[in-house]
Parts: sequence; C-alpha cells; structure tokens
Amino acid sequence: MPIVNRVADLQPDIQAWRRDIHQHPELLYDVHRTAAFVAERLREFGCDEVATGLGRTGVVGVIKGRKPAGNGEIKVIGLRADMDALPIEEETKLPYASKTPGKMHACGHDGHTAMLLGAARYLAETRNFAGDAVVIFQPAEEGGAGAAAMIQDGLMDRFGIDQVYGMHNGPGIPIGSFAIRSGPVMAATDSIDITIEGLGGHAARPHKCIDSVLVGSQLITALQSIVSRTVDPLDSAVVSICEFHAGNARNVIPQTAELRGTVRTLTAEVRELVEKRVREVVAGVAQITGAKIELVYQRGYPVVVNHASQTDFATKVAKQVAGDANVHEMPPLMGAEDFAYMLESRPGAFIFCGNGDSAGLHHPAYNFNDEAIVYGTSYWIKLVENTLAA
Repeated sequence: MPIVNRVADLQPDIQAWRRDIHQHPELLYDVHRTAAFVAERLREFGCDEVATGLGRTGVVGVIKGRKPAGNGEIKVIGLRADMDALPIEEETKLPYASKTPGKMHACGHDGHTAMLLGAARYLAETRNFAGDAVVIFQPAEEGGAGAAAMIQDGLMDRFGIDQVYGMHNGPGIPIGSFAIRSGPVMAATDSIDITIEGLGGHAARPHKCIDSVLVGSQLITALQSIVSRTVDPLDSAVVSICEFHAGNARNVIPQTAELRGTVRTLTAEVRELVEKRVREVVAGVAQITGAKIELVYQRGYPVVVNHASQTDFATKVAKQVAGDANVHEMPPLMGAEDFAYMLESRPGAFIFCGNGDSAGLHHPAYNFNDEAIVYGTSYWIKLVENTLAA
C-alpha cells in the first residue's frame, strides 16, 4: 500500500521515540519529561516555531510550507496528539515496560506522540505544501481536559488554525486499516456522585433504621430504568454505577452509603434528558425511603462530533494510505475524548488507526503496536500535503 517511503525509513527512529516515552509514563498535566522530549525533537527537526507551556504543559510546533498560503479557505491545519499516561500497573513484561510503578501508557498516547513527531520530521524536511502545519502535543487527555486548557491559552487563535484533526489507535482494527464516521463518533461523559444518609442501627432491628444499603440498591435499579424506559430506543445512552461503598460490619446497618458512576450520551438532547431524569429519580427515591440523598452531577467532555466535509476529506486521505477496502465507516463509541473541545472550536475530524489484535485500551496488558507507525504517520503527512496543496 502507498505509505510514504521516507516514513518507512524513519520507522526505527519513531519506534525508538515511542518506546522511550513508554518507559517514562507521566499523568495528566505532569508530563514535563515528555513535553521536553517533544520540544527538543521539534527544534532538532527545524520547526519554524516551537512553543511550550500552552495548557500548562502542552507543546506546539509550526512548520511552514515551501510556498505561502494561497487564497483558499484553509491556510493552517492543526494535527493533535496526546501525551499523558494512566495510573495503571503495567503487566506486559516488555523490555521497554514502564519504569514508574503504578503508571503506564495503557491507551497508546506514546504511539500517538511518536507518530506525530515522525510526521513533523518529514514535513520539516520536505515542506511540500503551501501554508502552515501546526503539530499539537496535548497533556491531560485522560480526564484533565487538556484540550480545553490549550484552547483557553489561545491555541487556535495564536496559530491561526483553520482546521484541526485528531487520531487514536484502535485495538481490534486490523493493522493498515482506518475507521471513521461523520457526526457523533464518541460520547459525552458526565459523572455522578451520590451520598446517602439513612439511619444506622443494629442489623436485627431494621425497622428502627433507614437502611442506606437498601436505599442505594433501589436507587441503582431505578437509575437503570432511565435508559430502558425514558431514552428513545433509537438513541444511545449509558448509566453505569461503578462504585458502592457502605458499612464495615456484617451486623450493623450503615448510616451512610456512597455511589459513584458515569453517564454517556451521543447528543446534547439526550444528555439534557438523562441529567434531568437522574435528578428526578434521586429525589423520588429519597422521598419514598425517607433518606437524605445528595447528588453531585458534573458534566465532563462533550460529544466528539466529526464535521461532514472534513470527515469526507480525511476518509479520502486515509484511502490513499491504506486502500479503499481498508477504510471503514464505524459505529459510534461510548468512550470519551477531549478532542471534542477542539472540534467545537474548529472544523475537523477524528479517525482511528488500526492497532491489530492487541489488548484493549486501559488494560494493563495493552501495548501500542509499532507496526501501525507507518500508516498513522503517513496519514498525517498526506493530510497536510492534500489539505495545503502547493
């Protein structure tokens, strides 16, 4: 398939960068080593500008094409990779496994960063485009909203970005393949924190108590009815209560219980509906049980919505790299991605690059597949050269 020949030559270097980053995982905004590594490489490549400290620890490189931007609508294209790891103990036993206990690159951000570095090196060497390519290395994708922080620091306006694109590896998608869709592609994610205060007492005298465990159980069951009986079956929503903490003795009805969970939705309308119903269900269970229930409902990342025109274009570019038969339209995923903020700020698209038959994302045995490097890096290069055609 027509991957960029020079990228095949660069593959050993890109792989080495990836494995170095993998050995030194950092969390959220505390990506100082990774950011310094990225900035040093960008300077070595000869980027026209290297900016650090956007969104606290983000790094941006600007590469100008051989020709100035023409009179078209698109003069500057942004390409984004994420840098942060996860608080997971690695179980891969690889020779380049994490050297930091309790932290690992379990989502492939090491691969994302390395592939974008590879594209930056190639683009700085060739500059076969008109306008500016802006490479964006973002901290804190894993729950810290680093994309929003970089935007708040002026990312889009400072560098004049017209369109922005993101990419993620996809376990289960064959190596050499891509997956993409127009419209909602990843879910909004909101968090639920519930504190129940009942009336504790002896397990033998439940009639003298308000059992916080029973209240919590009723609440969990009632919350599940939102998806099954409130949301249109043709829409998508997930309500998952994943933590239930109460009591510390088998013969004591606990005074309090705590529940924590998450809500995932694919449209703004369903997001509003589910939040409204969660609040109503909590209030209703409190009324019928006599318990006091406090709900903290916190909105997280919005829906990742791919723009139609940019999705069509990204699909064509991916087909140039992988062939028509290896670029697929995918169903939406209920996972979340803070690239959503960038797509709210500028038109663009988010694509998945095959990681082969690997462990799933956020799994302690996960590893980014280095065979994907040539495809992801070639996609970035072709995206710039086609968008900013000289």
